[in-house]
Amino acid sequence: MSHAIVILTGAGISAESGLQTFRAADGLWENHRIEDVATPEGFAKDPLKVQAFYNTRRQQLLSDEVSANPAHYALAKLEREFPGEVLIVTQNIDDLHERAGSQNVLHMHGELLQMRCVESGQVFPVHDDITAEQRCACCQKAGTLRPNIVWFGEMPLGMSKIEQAIQRCDHFVAIGTSGHVYPAAGFVAEANSSGAHSLEINLEPSLVNSAFQQTLIGKASVRVPEWVEQQLSGLK
Repeated sequence: MSHAIVILTGAGISAESGLQTFRAADGLWENHRIEDVATPEGFAKDPLKVQAFYNTRRQQLLSDEVSANPAHYALAKLEREFPGEVLIVTQNIDDLHERAGSQNVLHMHGELLQMRCVESGQVFPVHDDITAEQRCACCQKAGTLRPNIVWFGEMPLGMSKIEQAIQRCDHFVAIGTSGHVYPAAGFVAEANSSGAHSLEINLEPSLVNSAFQQTLIGKASVRVPEWVEQQLSGLK
């Protein structure tokens, strides 16, 4: 029986909630070049375009069309009922894990419902659009606020905590991840070297699937609840 579980989640777990996955087959992100809307250089070149892009995504996330799905709720149940530690490390910038009730969640790529001052680094909650005229609460300057999102070329958040958790876990599970983006794609190798059992749950094998000791193919909304029930049934 596992005493510490680290769960890595990617876009695949949120796709069933109505959110588009990060990278389409044509290399575009919701019809935008990733370099234009997901890099510091893109923001410096055209901050209005970048703000408009994330404002639209934020509105979508907060719309009635998007809600947590059975996979999110199953992971929240696992956290509540499992006697050991359960840490969710998510590459997703949505709040669907939290909506389902998960509390021990680390957003390594930032959060769409947060904005950050580029002057002070202070982070604030945001549920409305970020505008060019908006003044920062900490420095009272306009134009200093950006989405609190980790863009390409920036360091993911919480890496020290993530690495420590992987080193001491005895079960590592990746759900809905593509295996394209590092450092997350390398977590399974770290888990294996630490002696953890590694499992991938995905619609199709990821780019790093061969590194996992076990694979479950299917929808996250089906496979994740099944896996959680197996974990919890062993405790009874």
